[in-house]
Amino acid sequence: MTTRVPQERRRRRPTRSGVLLSEDLIVETALRLIGEHGPEALSVRRLGAALGCDPTALYRYFHDTDDLVLAIADRIIGDAMVGFTAGDDWVASLREMALRVRAGYLAHPRAAAMAAHRVTRRPNEIRAVETGIGLLLTAGFPPADAARLYLAFIDTVLSHAATEAAFHALPPQQREADHRSWRDVYQGLDPATYPSLTMVRRELPAMADSSFEPAVDLLLEALAARARALKRR
Repeated sequence: MTTRVPQERRRRRPTRSGVLLSEDLIVETALRLIGEHGPEALSVRRLGAALGCDPTALYRYFHDTDDLVLAIADRIIGDAMVGFTAGDDWVASLREMALRVRAGYLAHPRAAAMAAHRVTRRPNEIRAVETGIGLLLTAGFPPADAARLYLAFIDTVLSHAATEAAFHALPPQQREADHRSWRDVYQGLDPATYPSLTMVRRELPAMADSSFEPAVDLLLEALAARARALKRR
């Protein structure tokens, strides 16, 4: 995952419990700790205890915890993209990429909050960016537009996915309270003060639903329309 640690320092070594230490094992353990206890669990001390090794052994694989965060972010991307192959329909392929990113974030909602805004500069991310920009080039966008529009696409995907993941990371009672608000609080607002909300009152419970797919579809429709305009010109 990282190329900055010298190769001779990255050979696999057994922990006190006899488990072979590796980058993959460290990342898997970090994801488990974050999932169980939140981002504050990510420390070399807690990782060392969970792995049954001296905490300093982790520095053979990662320079620091930020280096590990980047590896975690790249792992989420890699897991999400397993088995993905871009098809002839570039819009459908981008949509599938978006849904996969969302699924990856929802699988690790607490880690997603740490990962969404980072550039991992690692193989899984690089392959994903290569694929996304390649799809936009296939659609007929010139290089400058393909890069800029991919950024708009992936920022939209990551932002919505991270927001949804953050909601799923909340305790169940908080999630339920937020959902009930659309049904309980917003239904009883004064019509004179809130005429627009009153007009759509029956529709407001749907505000508890995810906006991820509608947002992605709106963006993809705009990209498709722009691609058609380019072809006409």
